Amino acid sequence: MSTVSPSGTPMAAGPLTRAVLEIDEYASTLGWDQPARLFALVDTARLRADEPALAAQLGLDEDDAPAAPLTPVEQDEIPAGTPLDEFLGTIAWPDAVAGCAMTVERLMLPPSAEASVPDNLDETALAAWVASHPERQEVRMTVAVLRDGARESALRLREKDSPNEVLTGSGLVPGLAEALSATFEA
Repeated sequence: MSTVSPSGTPMAAGPLTRAVLEIDEYASTLGWDQPARLFALVDTARLRADEPALAAQLGLDEDDAPAAPLTPVEQDEIPAGTPLDEFLGTIAWPDAVAGCAMTVERLMLPPSAEASVPDNLDETALAAWVASHPERQEVRMTVAVLRDGARESALRLREKDSPNEVLTGSGLVPGLAEALSATFEA
């Protein structure tokens, strides 16, 4: 049995996992070396009821096949050069937003490389060291959180760039999940 739906998006059990995988699939169509992207997650039924014109624009008309419970809506581009933690600290979501998600590309090293990190590197030097490390891997992380605290993540390695190779789990990127959750705190 295939794990990919007819639309091409991997099938998933829960609405948040489906939303994360939908965003991951969207990001994969844009290619690699992309800036971070932020998404509001809205309840599809509420969107249809409260904003029918927007729902129609997003292809969520009542007459269409049943839509996913959560609809990702991409937000404006994140200002270039702004650290993500500072940017996320400026966000306040309206009540109609059930959750949010972000895609971010990063370089990662295996745990075995941790012991070889040179001492006293500043952030720029550390980034350069990681970028030149022979065991580095490029990864796209998609992390989503809901107001109620639910979390989900998807990780896609550049070297295994396939929907069937995407790893999902609620605790894969805890730091980013915490930062996204903080955007819902009053």
